[in-house]
Formats: sequence, C-alpha cells, structure tokens
Amino acid sequence: MAKTISEMPLAGLIIDQKSDQPMYRQLYDYFRESILDGRLRPGQRLPATRQLAKELGVSRNTVMLAFDDLLSEGYLEGRAGSGTFITGTLPENMTHAQQPEAARQKKLHSSRQFSQRGEMMVSTSICDMNCAADIRPFQHGVPALPEFPYEIWARIAARQLRSTSLISLGYNEPAGYRPLREAIAGYLRTSRAVRCEADQIIMVNGVQQAMDLIARLLLDPGDIAWVEDPGYVGTNRALANAGAQLVPVPIDEEGLDVAYGRKKANDARLVYVTPSHQYPLGVTMSVCRRLELLSWADEADAWIVEDDYDSEYRYCGRPLSSLQGLDVGDRVIYLGTFSKVLFPSLRLGYIVVPEHLVDGFQTARTVVDRHAPVFEQMVLANFIEEGHFARHIRRMRMLYEERQNFLKDAIAAELGGLMRASAADAGMHLVGWLPEQFDDRQVAALARQNGLIVNSVSNYSLEHYHKPGLVMGYSAYDEKAIRQGIRTLGKVLRES
Repeated sequence: MAKTISEMPLAGLIIDQKSDQPMYRQLYDYFRESILDGRLRPGQRLPATRQLAKELGVSRNTVMLAFDDLLSEGYLEGRAGSGTFITGTLPENMTHAQQPEAARQKKLHSSRQFSQRGEMMVSTSICDMNCAADIRPFQHGVPALPEFPYEIWARIAARQLRSTSLISLGYNEPAGYRPLREAIAGYLRTSRAVRCEADQIIMVNGVQQAMDLIARLLLDPGDIAWVEDPGYVGTNRALANAGAQLVPVPIDEEGLDVAYGRKKANDARLVYVTPSHQYPLGVTMSVCRRLELLSWADEADAWIVEDDYDSEYRYCGRPLSSLQGLDVGDRVIYLGTFSKVLFPSLRLGYIVVPEHLVDGFQTARTVVDRHAPVFEQMVLANFIEEGHFARHIRRMRMLYEERQNFLKDAIAAELGGLMRASAADAGMHLVGWLPEQFDDRQVAALARQNGLIVNSVSNYSLEHYHKPGLVMGYSAYDEKAIRQGIRTLGKVLRES
C-alpha cells in the first residue's frame, strides 16, 4: 500500500471577510490553485472541516461548501474513517496544471539567476571526475570498503551512544571534538612529522571544504595562486571561486617546478601542492625542491597548502616526512582526510594551521556551518585511541600494494603496446600511459560506456598537457575485478 503524506499546515490560507467574493469560494480557489501548482500534493490529508473552520474564524458550513465543490470536481477524495485527501489524479488536462510552473520558469530565465561567483561555481561540476554512485573499476580514491572493520566501528558507536551525555548532544567547539583533535595531533606528530598541537587542528567536512575556507580567508579577488598542472580539479575550482588568478605550474620528476613559478608569478599569494604523492601523476617532491619551495614562500610572504591526501600508503622505504615538518616560517597549512583511508561517506577531514591563524580559522569555521557532526568525531576518536586506525592502515597498506602490483602485471600482460603503467611507490592509483595517437578523453568516455570509470590525464591539465594517459584506481578492486576490467579496457583501446 502506498504511504500517504501526512496532514500539513496550510501556509498562506487567509480568508478576507470584507471581500465581495464569498468566503467558501475564496477557500475553494485556494485549494484548487494549490493542488494545480503542486503546493498540495496527491495523498496529502487536509485538516478536518471543524478544525479548519476554527483556525480561519469562519463557520463550518463555509468550509464544507468549499470541500463539497472540490470533492464533486475530483480535486479531493474522502476516505471513510480517515478524512479528506488530495486526489491522486487531477481532473483537468495537465497543461492547465503546468501553466503556473511554465510562467515561473519564463520569469526566472528572463532575469539573472546567480551572482558572478555563483555562475562560476555552477558552470562545471567536479562530481563527474570521481563521484559515481556505484563503485566500478577503475574509479580512484575509493578504499577497500569490504575490508573496513565495520563490527569494531559499530561496537564503538553503540558504546558511545550509551555513554553520551546530554551536554555532548548540544553545540560543540567550532574547531571540532577536542579528544579527536588530540588523537589526530598525536598521530601526525609520530607518523608524518607534523609539528602541531590539538589547538592548531580545525575539523572540516573534507578537503574540498578546507580549500574553500582557506581561499576565502587568505585570498582577495585577483590574488595569484600557483596550482599544480596537471593537478586536482576541485582545488582549482575552490581557488577560482574565491576570485584567485590561477597560475598553472608544471610538474617534473622532482615535483612542482618552483623555478618556473618564480619566473611566471613570483608575487603569488598562495601555492597548493601534493608533495608526498602528486595528484594525479604520482611524483614525490624531492627534498631539494621542498626546501626551494619553502624558501620562496618565505621571500614572497606566501602560503603553502600541503594536501597529504593519501600519505598513509607508501610501499617503498620509510614514510616521508611532511613538508610542514620542514617549515620554520609558519608558511605551511597542512590538510588531511579520513574519507580515503576509512570510508568516503564519513566526510571528516582536518586543517593544521599555524598558531597565529587559529583564532581566525575557528571564527570562520563557525560562520561556515558551526562545526562538523560530533557523534562521528567521537566514534573516530575512540577508533584511533584504541589502536584500530593504525592496524587498519597497516592491513590496507599491504593489500593495496598487492593490488597495485597485480594491476601493473595485468596491464603488461593484456595491454602490451597499448598502455604502460607508471611507477608508483605510494597511493591508491596509478597512471596508465597511452601511445601518442590516442585521445585520452575519448578513451575515458568509451570506457565509461563499457562499465569502467577512468579519468583522462588531460582533464586535470590547464596548460602543461602531458601525453595521453588514464588515472586508474586499484584499492577498491580484487584480482578478479581488476583482470576483467583490464580485458574490457583492452577491448575499448583496440576499438578506439
């Protein structure tokens, strides 16, 4: 049985007792127009005639007259013992019902809808890059969700619910749940050599919100920002939406080409980098290049935003220290996320800001959306403190290395002459390079038609286009899925 919509208050229903039009007719017109333009929906229950008459200050007979006309014309239907409802089938030709909506659309399109900044925000979606509802090879940035310790997480969540006080259900600190920030600070100090205390950590709903906050706080319209090219599309949009002038800086075998950036725009206000595992090319920034970047930022009085989005997964040697850990001038703002290491819907990330920026970021965080959801932060804090997070990372590091190796072997075996896998010492994706004659955008589109999700390298490039290649995730897929996906991709490439 279809579920009916419950009775709702009737906003805007006013009876003008001084009008020449009879009161029952005013009531009839209100309901008829509300039904036809969609304000009242099929299945919605109307108030009882006695109750409605009392609210409107009219006699019950007035309401009953209006309802009788609407019932006889098929706009309403009575159900014995239940009340009066909007009918499920309109009695008039649907073109009549569509006229108010069409008129509104015409009026809407006849005037400006969004601000200039709004038009920029809606002009291009970043969701087509990595937001498919179903997880298919070789969508990147997706962890091995079946391997997540759900039972442990559920047990912690249940325990947290039982012990949660009423106070903790109210508003929390804008910077985030303090025990979680303390746990993150401890983790970062030991695993990433980040110099920070809990007070420097601002919880956000992911790196995208972090970049939006940073851009609005630190950049004025027209300020210059260096961005990696190719680089992360979401960051470019966040900076552009804040009015920044983007200067694409090429990536070489040592990472961001600082000398090029100096020559092109030495007066930049901010630079965004992914030094541990450049996105999407996978290059690791050399120590010399890191020191060069820090030196430039100090000279130029500029900010460095370090996105350490998947630094947990390094397969060769010891984990690299963060760029922030080398910074002695308080120029680096460090970003991290739990979406890629735990599960995407968690939507928890963090910013580590220099001490002198803490108050400003906390205030701005309040303005944006007060604070991130607290319960998830409580569960995550316990998950980290009890050692489950570190154990999960160790397990996934071994699993992802195996899956990366299997993907590289499958490419070599199935796609010889059609694709070459890049070397990847870290991360959750690699780049499959194509021969020069291929159009990687076209290949990506054809692959999607065949049930695969790959992104073209050229989609990440602003000026410094690399040769054609496909960004391919492997962390979420077992050997069977990888093997089948590569065979399908081979078919796509041979038909391209």
